[in-house]
Order: sequence, then C-alpha cells, then structure tokens
Amino acid sequence: MTFKLVETLTFKEARLRKTKSPEEELESGAKRGRLPPLSMVRAFEAVSRLGSMRKAADDLNVGHTVVSRHVRNLESWLGTRLVDAGPRGIRLTTEGRLFAETVGMAFDMIAKSTAELRPAVSRSVLRIWCVPGLATRWLAPRFNQLQLALPGIDFVMRATDLEPDFAHYDADVDIRYLDEPKGNVRWILLERPRIFPVASPDWISKNAPIRSLDDLVSQPLIHEESRDQWRQWFHQAGYGHEVVLNGPRLWSANLTVDAALTGQGIALATRLIAADDLRTGRLVELLGTDVRLGGYYLVGPRERWNEVTLARFRAWMQQSIAETTGGQSAGVISQHDCAEE
Repeated sequence: MTFKLVETLTFKEARLRKTKSPEEELESGAKRGRLPPLSMVRAFEAVSRLGSMRKAADDLNVGHTVVSRHVRNLESWLGTRLVDAGPRGIRLTTEGRLFAETVGMAFDMIAKSTAELRPAVSRSVLRIWCVPGLATRWLAPRFNQLQLALPGIDFVMRATDLEPDFAHYDADVDIRYLDEPKGNVRWILLERPRIFPVASPDWISKNAPIRSLDDLVSQPLIHEESRDQWRQWFHQAGYGHEVVLNGPRLWSANLTVDAALTGQGIALATRLIAADDLRTGRLVELLGTDVRLGGYYLVGPRERWNEVTLARFRAWMQQSIAETTGGQSAGVISQHDCAEE
C-alpha cells in the first residue's frame, strides 16, 4: 500500500511538472541552476574519495563498469575531463579535484542534516570498529554478555588499526588506543590502563629471573609494528640508559600477546588485553611498574552521539571495563615468585 501511494504521488508530480510554462521552467532553473543527474555525481564522489573505480563500485554496491560509465557520462554532461586513467590507477584532473571538493562537502552536509533529523533513533545494527588487541582479547570474549545487555541488536565488529570515516557511515562507533582523539567527533575515555611486560610460565621456568630493568632490556622482547612502544615504556619506567632493542615485530598487540603465550619471549600488554590470561595464570606480569602510555577511547560522530543504541553501548563498555579484574595495580606476583612456586 505504501509503495503504491508513493508511486501515485510521483506520477502526479511528474504530470504537474510537464504542465509548467516555459517561463516557470526558466525561473526554476535560474534559482537552482541546472544540476547533473545524482547517480553520476554519487559515482564520481565515490571514485574521488576512494581513488579507484572498483573500490567505488564496492562502496555503492554496483558493478565497476556502471561506475565508469557514470563518470564518463558526467564528464560529457559537464563538457570537461574529471579523471585520467593510467597504469597506476586513476588521477583527478585539476577540474576533477575542484569538483570533488565541492561535491564532497555537499554530501557531507546532506549526511549531517539527515543525522540531525533523526537524533534519537534506536538502531537494530551497531557497527563497531576496534583496535585488534582489545577486539580479540577483551571484547569478543564478552559478546554474549553484550548481546544479553542489548537484546535485539545485531553487532558487526571490525578489528582494525584504521579510523573510520563517520561522515560516510563506515562505522557507528570506534574504540582506539591513543593519547587523545582529534577531529570533529565526540568521545569518552574508557580507561588509561597500565601497560607492562608479560611472559608465559613456561618461558619464566626456562630463563633467569627478571628482577630489574637491566635484566629485562637484554631479553627477547616482542614488538608491535615498531620498537617505539618498548622505548617509551623503558623511558617512563625510569631506565636511564640508551636502549638497544632486539626481537621480532609482529604488527599488532594481539599477535605479540599470542607469541608471549606460546613462550616466544616477553610482550607489552595493557591490563585489559592481558586481564583474562593473568587471571587464569596463562601469563605472568614481570616486575612491578606503573607505566601508562595511552588510553582506550570510545569515539563517535557528534550528530549521532545521543542515539539510544550508542548511549547504551557506551554505558555497557564503561561498566564492563570497571568490572574487569586483573592487572589494575602494580602489586602483582613477580617472575621470581612464580618460578619458586
């Protein structure tokens, strides 16, 4: 019934438009200016934003030949070339860059206005982006609790180090580990956790005790994408000497903790990432330090911050983190104590 009503109104509107006088058509065009078909503009905007016909096609859920045709038709409509294709992909012309900037701002304004008109919707789907370590080791094991707390919501989680583009609805909420979020977003600090060295009981039993930073610095340390995090940690822990580090680089906190669990060496872990493994004894904290290098932040778009589902998810995250035990303070069992047991 609804579809038929919309179809009837559209048909009547079309007939009314056909009855406009030439003077009315001229006045309407002068007020707005002649606009290209929206399908062409959407295709070009996606291409300019993503830098690829195929990526734009995936974004719009159409074939890449459709996107290519829309862009060519837009160029014909405008009478100027917008995109040059080469062996390394597409490149915007000068005119293309100017048009892309204007079109991008226009689409952002439409998205912003749309969100503002629907400030309190209760979503049935919540798309969560989260740093891989926390996503895998803390959030995923608690998904049953999350679904019980927010029934009727379908959760789609992406473990990634990338930050979403909220203006283009990549995600509804993002959880980052950093100093402080930037940009036109809303955020809350979930926790600024301790970060400390961890190793498996098996590794501890086979190696000399770690009683000082001097003992630690010469051990096989496991790194994330770079060795900067360990350098910062030694500096804040009060190590006053030059740090020469070795050990593999494994890209993410999740992989470094996995390596430590299998006895490959010593990894740095935040208390949230390590909490479950510390509690079960699969990992042991080395030394008793109180170093904090960043915080876990929950970030969201300003326009949708007060939506019911987002607000409920924020409350659940805060409560669940507060209830997570393990690694809160530096008063932990030492490697030496563990080895003696």
